[in-house]
Amino acid sequence: MGKDSKLILDPLTDNNPITIQVLGICSALAITAELEASIVMSISVLFVLGIGNVVISLMRNIIPSKIRIIVQLIVVATLVIIVDLVLKAFAYELSKTLSVFVGLIITNCIIMGRFEAFALGNGPYRSFLDGIGNALGYGVILIIVGFFRELLGSGTLLGIPVLGDPIEKTGLYAIGYENNGFMLLSPMALIVVGIIIWVQRSRNKALIED
Repeated sequence: MGKDSKLILDPLTDNNPITIQVLGICSALAITAELEASIVMSISVLFVLGIGNVVISLMRNIIPSKIRIIVQLIVVATLVIIVDLVLKAFAYELSKTLSVFVGLIITNCIIMGRFEAFALGNGPYRSFLDGIGNALGYGVILIIVGFFRELLGSGTLLGIPVLGDPIEKTGLYAIGYENNGFMLLSPMALIVVGIIIWVQRSRNKALIED
């Protein structure tokens, strides 16, 4: 596997920012009760981290060391404002659902970590790949968690009923199935992430710490 390919593929598997590095957990807990919100947050982080890594990389030789964190915050804040304005213009109801959590992308430790650990020391192309890879790794976990929480908690996916009508007792509800309301609570997101971590380490013993 080439070095450039590893920048994309590693965060999806053995170096996932959520399940391995344990970063970005807050949004995984907060907005994954609905699959749509999980997808939009994933796309938002993909945009911010991909473009942000390139911008920081292009500026890496002119950023004074003492103010690099401030510069990084300005870059990510600008990109997050763009995301927020686009959501308000084209998906206003969803923007209200995500509300403060879009703003919290500014302090997402995955983004600041990639700026500091990679973009400041590498060229724009590799920094872009690193940003896309880590954002995809983050997004995959959010979407998996959002899928199971909405499906088991509400019986819907993207707001569309897929298990039947719980009022009319059709589909699975006709045989006694009931939605698990606990899945809509934030602690259940942590449990789902824990199950993903368990499965990942069961498949790859090298990830198990001594």
